[in-house]
Amino acid sequence: MGIDALRYEVPEHANNVPWSLGGLTAVSFVTLLVSGIYLAQFYDPMPETANQSIRSIMTDVWLGSFVRGIHYWAAQAMFVLALLHMLRIFFHGSFKKPREGNWVVGSAMLLLTFLAVFTGSVIKWDQEGYEALMHNLDVAELLGGAGLWFTPQLTTRVSLLFRLYTAHAVIIPGLILALVVIHALLVKRHKISSHPSVPASAVEPTEPFTAHLRRVAACGLVVVGTLSVLAVLIPPVVGPTPVEGVETTRPLWLFWWFFPLEQWFGVPSVGLAIAGVFLLVFAVPFLDRSAKRRLRERLWSLGVAAVVLVTLLAVTVNVWINNPRGH
Repeated sequence: MGIDALRYEVPEHANNVPWSLGGLTAVSFVTLLVSGIYLAQFYDPMPETANQSIRSIMTDVWLGSFVRGIHYWAAQAMFVLALLHMLRIFFHGSFKKPREGNWVVGSAMLLLTFLAVFTGSVIKWDQEGYEALMHNLDVAELLGGAGLWFTPQLTTRVSLLFRLYTAHAVIIPGLILALVVIHALLVKRHKISSHPSVPASAVEPTEPFTAHLRRVAACGLVVVGTLSVLAVLIPPVVGPTPVEGVETTRPLWLFWWFFPLEQWFGVPSVGLAIAGVFLLVFAVPFLDRSAKRRLRERLWSLGVAAVVLVTLLAVTVNVWINNPRGH
């Protein structure tokens, strides 16, 4: 099976938690796959019955509430861990030559994770999910033909909700899984990057990658345990059946960074903000092309990153304070 190929040597610093965030993101992804397969056996993606099927999962299916809670929290954990993983790579300059391609692959996985959380919010088909879909349709209309897939105009034979469920359960996870394989192969090809604080002349101890995987697995058990506790103590709610023409909810906190833009600047600003932020993420290795990796040698790129992060955080806090209607 070629499993011995996993025994390639990795530097000692790769075994600490910050350098294991990619593996923990993968643990969250596997948790989502397993729990999602179970939930798919009982979910009905028809608009007339979708919301009620979620309620039935929570009340009538063995371990349904717990598994849905795991799924709900694992989705947020995957996005947060992926974001922290990319921030670690950015601050350590690990995206630089010859690893630019792997940054692009990772950025694509972050975008797909974002879309997976969005489609997951919609397919529960409560008031919050319905309002999220309406915002999606507004942005899709601005894209013209490019946004056709996200609208009911693509086909009248299959509901938009069913197509979003297909994207959530099949298309997006399949793409992420393919990119995970490419990501892992590129890591093996280019090896784990050196720590910027370790002199190039120093000889750092190494261990087999399998030892690194064992540490990731141990930390992964902590992650799964934490998700299980959250699933029991703070289970996800199911909102009321959607009512057309009203807007009474705010979205999941992952979307707060662009939530008020429609009110401030109009619908186009939502699409522009999302596109702008993710394009900036994809462009990082092409904007910061110097070989320098130490923080004090990259003040301009760190300054831009700080401005973007503080702006997104400020908008998020604004929503938290000024729009108290909870998720």
